[in-house]
Amino acid sequence: MIAYNTTYKVSWAVATAWLAWLEQEYIPEIMASGIFERYALYRLLGQDDTEGPTYTIQYFTVSKERLDTYLTEFDPGLRRKSQQTWNDQVIGFSSVLQQMRE
Repeated sequence: MIAYNTTYKVSWAVATAWLAWLEQEYIPEIMASGIFERYALYRLLGQDDTEGPTYTIQYFTVSKERLDTYLTEFDPGLRRKSQQTWNDQVIGFSSVLQQMRE
């Protein structure tokens, strides 16, 4: 199993609106790609939340090849949409993980 992990630092000024947008629009669009079987959304604890909360989302797929398809065909447009909507109020980065054991 491959996990595509995205981590976001969100400004308090937009935190509530961003979380609603994430759950109602952004994640459903990603899942509609058909690439991922499931996802999990977390809020990081033990972080300095002075400037806003930190969230991470893990999207799970069966192979690196399927993830590569997502990254080529879907991610650029969705990433651009997110940046246009939230500008510098949300800062994110992504990483790829390979599950070794369950």
